[in-house]
Amino acid sequence: MSAAPGLTRVLTRYADGRSELSLDPDLRVFVADLVRPYGLPLREDLLAEGVGHAYEELAAGLLAEALGPDEPADVLIQAFDSPDVRPGAPTSLALSRSCAGTPTALALCDQGTAGAFAALRAALAYQRTGVARRAVVVLAEQTALHHLPPEPVTLPDRHCAVVLVCETLPDEELTVRQDSGAVVGTADSVAEEVRRQAKALGEGAAVLLAAGLDVPGLDAVRVPAGQPFTGLWSALADRLPGWRAERRPVLLADFDPRLGVLSTLTLRAGPPS
Repeated sequence: MSAAPGLTRVLTRYADGRSELSLDPDLRVFVADLVRPYGLPLREDLLAEGVGHAYEELAAGLLAEALGPDEPADVLIQAFDSPDVRPGAPTSLALSRSCAGTPTALALCDQGTAGAFAALRAALAYQRTGVARRAVVVLAEQTALHHLPPEPVTLPDRHCAVVLVCETLPDEELTVRQDSGAVVGTADSVAEEVRRQAKALGEGAAVLLAAGLDVPGLDAVRVPAGQPFTGLWSALADRLPGWRAERRPVLLADFDPRLGVLSTLTLRAGPPS
């Protein structure tokens, strides 16, 4: 029986309201410094009202639920697309103190929806090289942008965090792939590549497609719009236990049109836990 890095847990949590940190005067200073070189105006109304959620508050409790005190993490990678409302120290460092162990803490941003897959690729690389026995990926998004963007952006409907725990599992085969260029140069080529990967998994594969990704002729679960960064992974958290119990292979797919990157995850699950 072979063993390889796999997903042992995927948990998700939504939150309403706001963090008190959204009224921290340093938030205005921080955002103003960020946008000044680009001449972008602040959203003074949002800064005065206090909106948005701190990622540490969103994810800390979820991390404690995902990992017990006797399950130390070796690597923690936080990925996000919409900015945090906590100015100052990186949230990944704060989150590394919310789980057992003393994990190396990293953060990844500005890669659109491809960022979640890139973070998972990095976590798996740490495991495969033997650096990490247990790697944790934290995905987060919150609803507020405290400045006007240079072009339209899609913000989430709700604050949300997702925690993915990567450990070695028997008979697990987990692959994360990211393609750009000629492979996904048109909408038709994107759809064809997703269909090809789904077919390679065989009959009975469960396919989960991100909102906005259209693959005609493919029997798939389509994630509703509203959570551009975490929605796909929240859906995986809800459905993976059932798919794993049925021993169904799984394909996740998302396409970021701004970056021109197709990201996929294929999972051939081992025995149900």
